[in-house]
This record gives sequence, C-alpha cells and structure tokens, in this order.
Amino acid sequence: MSACPRPEGRVTLVGAGPGDPDLLTLRAVKAIQSADALLFDALIDPAILDLARPEARRIDVGKRCGRHAMRQSAINTLIARLAQEGAHVVRLKGGDPFVFGRGGEELDSLRAAGVPVTVVPGVTAACAAAASLQVPLTHRDVARSVHFVTGHGADGAVPMHDWLALVRSGGTIAAYMASRTLPKVAAGLIAAGMPGSTPAVAVEHASRPGERRLFGTIAGLPEALAAAGFEGPTLVLIGDVVALSREMAVPLRAAA
Repeated sequence: MSACPRPEGRVTLVGAGPGDPDLLTLRAVKAIQSADALLFDALIDPAILDLARPEARRIDVGKRCGRHAMRQSAINTLIARLAQEGAHVVRLKGGDPFVFGRGGEELDSLRAAGVPVTVVPGVTAACAAAASLQVPLTHRDVARSVHFVTGHGADGAVPMHDWLALVRSGGTIAAYMASRTLPKVAAGLIAAGMPGSTPAVAVEHASRPGERRLFGTIAGLPEALAAAGFEGPTLVLIGDVVALSREMAVPLRAAA
C-alpha cells in the first residue's frame, strides 16, 4: 500500500491591521483559523492569535526597537521551510503587508522557493489613525492626494525623500515610524517650502486602548513629541486636513 502523499504547503501573508481585533477583515480571520503555523509580528493583539486552532504553532518573529526576535533572512527561510513541509503558514503582519511591512521581500523569497502564496490586505495605520481622529486623508477642498512615507530607513536614518515634490503636491503626508526622526522630517519639509504653521498630529498606538494623540504644527511638533515621550508605534499626519479634527482649531488654507 503506497504512502499518502504529503499535502502541498502554502503561505498566506495576512495584514492584521493596526492592533484592534475588530479591524481584521473576514478573509484574515478565515486564514488565521485555517493555519497550521502562525509567524507573527510584535504588537499583534493576543486576541488575534487566539483565533487560531489550539494545535497551530505560534512563532514570535517580531522586531521591537532594534531588538529582533529573528532576522528577516531567517524569517524568509523559516516561512518557506514550514510550507515545504506541508503546512499552511500564515505570516501575520501589523497593518498591511505591503505598506512598510517587508511583505514584498517575503513575497520575493517565497516565489523564488516555488512556494504558493496569497496576500490578504489589512487596515494600515494611517487609515486607522485618520478614522480615530475623524480626519479625512483627502478632501476635495483641502488635499487632493495622500503620500505614505517612512521616517525610518534601514540604517535608522531618515530616507532621502523628495521633500520639494511632497510639499508641492499640497497633499496629506502620513509619516510612518517617524517619532524619533521627526525633527529631520520637519526640517526637510520646511526647507522645501512648507509653512511651519502647517497642522500636524502624532498618533501612538493607533486604534488600541492606549492610543495617544499630540496635535501641533510641523514646526512645533518635533519638540513637543520628544517631551511627550511617545515610545510605541507612532504615525505622524501632516497637512491641512489635520485641522478638520474636532480636537484642533486651526484655520484651513484651501488647496491651490
């Protein structure tokens, strides 16, 4: 009697959203519930992990303020190996896998290894923060575009953005991982012509019970943020739409 063939493994890259389990998509929940192994980022809410079957393996591969549970290259290798052994591997990533989540690197690695992979999008932090603040990221009278930028490069320095193009766009800027580099981000924008009075807000732990907000202007927020001691994941929204929040009273300038 021949042995049963090994089941074909596969990988699902799942966006777990910004933290609140209620912001998971139905597709994400189904993937988690069918997983044989979950490799999860730091700050994934335990309630999200509890959606998995009791026998599913749970592997913490998160990164916390420079302390990595596992290097990215090792994560890539582990995901592929588990799938090649026949497991359905769910890679749980905060926010959306393809918005500053290294999902592209993992996708490339899995394709190279010949492993079947699908992607489940998730709510990214900028959208969660905007919803919490009731601040539209775009507005026909104020901002006709939105730009996601990172404030934290691979070496910890601010990446070389085209500050002039960002300022000229007149759109909303959502700066991820910018709490420590905001002084340089602000300096780049102001040097490119952004008025120092442009409204800005820093949001720590968007969508979570411990969410904190700090409103200000692009000129004043860096110093205020440093004094406030935000230590958790922090997103900074910059632009006139921020003034639409009920928590900030700043006159609006119409988009050019």
